[in-house]
Amino acid sequence: MIIDMRLLGYVKDNYKLLWELSKKDIKTKYLGSFMGVLWAFIHPLISIIVYWVVFQVGFKTMPVEDAPFILWFLCGMVPWLFFSEGLSSATNSIIENSYLVKKIVFRVSLLPIVKILASLFVHLFFIILLFVMFKIYNYNFSLYNLQLIYYLIATISLVMSISYITSTLVVFLKDVGQLVGVCIQLLFWLTPIFWNLDIVDEKYQLYFKLNPVFYLVEGYRDTFINEMWFWESPVMSCYFWLVVLLLGVIGYRTFKKMRSHFADVL
Repeated sequence: MIIDMRLLGYVKDNYKLLWELSKKDIKTKYLGSFMGVLWAFIHPLISIIVYWVVFQVGFKTMPVEDAPFILWFLCGMVPWLFFSEGLSSATNSIIENSYLVKKIVFRVSLLPIVKILASLFVHLFFIILLFVMFKIYNYNFSLYNLQLIYYLIATISLVMSISYITSTLVVFLKDVGQLVGVCIQLLFWLTPIFWNLDIVDEKYQLYFKLNPVFYLVEGYRDTFINEMWFWESPVMSCYFWLVVLLLGVIGYRTFKKMRSHFADVL
């Protein structure tokens, strides 16, 4: 992803500010509710439980790729929750913080990052849950688990690349926010999270693999179940980063071109 190097320097110099803004974002989102920030974990946890009950208990889904369905399912659902929550919240990051946009000294390009970091806090909890669940099923820690860092970076890069496009456009066209919601819902069903790609005719599987989220979901399964390194799929890895790069260039140029008009519209 093409990023203004000055932005990277600003992030490095102001990591404490980003940290505080991210914590504030989570607290503000659930301000006034009795259980507070716990809802940030409860909502996705309930979603996981519901899908697990429906597919494993209800439909009695069999193990997938020699792994219990719950583990296979979690490896797909956990990165999906991070991607979907990160993208939807980052899309609205600028319009939700209009008061900061009008401050000349504040770097608006940090706002999507703040939202993504807030989503990352919740994601780390579910990563811990993943390790706990695998331990319960007698899976031991392996070196392959270390590449989780790589897939975290990949997920953040993809969300950032897309969100710089969507967060810019939504300032001028509010319908973009609704469109992003529809696309996220569509992607959920098109990504093999609770269903196996093997059920699709082989000649159509390529179209599903073009979805960059597929790379992340399969990456988590390679990390925890299949024990495969990301470089063992060079074509998919190159394709994924090419998509991220392309979206990053579009996002960077769109944001840079429209940045000066934000204050006028908001």
